[in-house]
Amino acid sequence: MGVEADAEPGTGQERGMSQKPEQGVPAHAPRAVSDGLYWLIAAGAGFLAGGILAQVSVLVWAAATGNATDGRLAHLQSLASPPEGLVLCELVGLWVGLLCAAGLASRLRGTRHFARDMGLAIRLWPDIPLGIVTGAALQFIVIPELYVPLARYIPHFTRQFSRPAKRIAGASQHGSALLVLFLFVAVLAPIVEEIFFRGLLMRSLERLSSPAGKIASSVVPVIGSAILFGLAHYELLQLLGLVVVGLVLAWFALKTGRLGPGIITHMTFNAIALAATAHLLSG
Repeated sequence: MGVEADAEPGTGQERGMSQKPEQGVPAHAPRAVSDGLYWLIAAGAGFLAGGILAQVSVLVWAAATGNATDGRLAHLQSLASPPEGLVLCELVGLWVGLLCAAGLASRLRGTRHFARDMGLAIRLWPDIPLGIVTGAALQFIVIPELYVPLARYIPHFTRQFSRPAKRIAGASQHGSALLVLFLFVAVLAPIVEEIFFRGLLMRSLERLSSPAGKIASSVVPVIGSAILFGLAHYELLQLLGLVVVGLVLAWFALKTGRLGPGIITHMTFNAIALAATAHLLSG
């Protein structure tokens, strides 16, 4: 990180571009509609591969810890708070698929400059203060207010809404395990997810919609990536909130051309959720 998306000069031919850039489209990769389609296919394949790798990683963990027999693994996976090793293996497996997809897209149909292609750059100002304020506002104000009309119609709303966070935080409430979990959820997860959803996926949608005009190439990638971001978490009750968060993160990426503001926002949002859940469970 820290490399601006447009910081390195070079022609498409020099940097591995497959086609001459189209007139009126952004300077970053993918530079042609066909490249955008390749990026989108890579995103889908990477997400699928990540899901498979997550399950393989869990099986390896189960075998190594003696939890692979007599339905033991299925029981652990069904727990409200499964072991931290199981949860972390799921995350790592998924992340490998997501990052490999982004890397291949940059290598084969981008500039081969990963940070520039994905917009992976963070500025001390305004990205860090903007991200901290936005992440806190989303967690403390926007999301709670968003669910006020729905909460009264859903039995045990608070318990159901906090279930995904409790699944992640429940088994690691103390010591080094909690610190490792915090590193994964509040630091690494936002970086990987922003690279995939607002780097690879959003930029592919931006390029694919560019022939329809400037408005379409702004609206389609923001809304499309936000919806896919929400759906990718497989949480129906949290879907609305995740889409709203995704809209904010996508808007930052579109307006700034870099992932910095979104990464800090995402980190702040996750850190607050994890800290609040861990505190609730420990109490």
